[in-house]
Amino acid sequence: MSLSQFSNIAFSQFSERLSLDRLRSDAGSLTTRMGSIRPPQEFFDFRRLSKPENFGEIQSRVGYNLGYFSSNYALIAALFFVYALITNLLLLFVIIFVVLGVLGINKLHGEDLVLPFGRLTTSQLYTGLLCVAIPLGFLASPISTMMWLIGASGISIFSHAAFMEKPIETIFEEQV
Repeated sequence: MSLSQFSNIAFSQFSERLSLDRLRSDAGSLTTRMGSIRPPQEFFDFRRLSKPENFGEIQSRVGYNLGYFSSNYALIAALFFVYALITNLLLLFVIIFVVLGVLGINKLHGEDLVLPFGRLTTSQLYTGLLCVAIPLGFLASPISTMMWLIGASGISIFSHAAFMEKPIETIFEEQV
């Protein structure tokens, strides 16, 4: 299998994953997921914040709160992601550039792009896109952005989960 055939297969699979039907089904599951967001009064209930007594209590609280507030935590991680993209505009540009480039090349349906000065095949277009996107991608420092995103999300989510007490009803359910 040649490199151009491999790149066409890889990008066609990528474009199939971005199909409208798949996006609609994902949007439907996202709306049901966002429907289970706990209200801010419950999520930011400062009366239930306390220092855990031991590591066992931390494990118990984190296990319960990660399940109970999972939609809220997903929203916090998404907000951190949006913040990271807004503060790293070059990374945002590279992501938009690559997505629009792949979608534009896929709109050709495997045909050559005819320009006044010549014809460009899809493999040449993908190669040109990669030659521009890879250096820009290195300059955008996506690895440090991902590390920041993992660290900021992890610290904020796990600290909230560890310091937020379980509701009193769950304590009685565990003892029965």
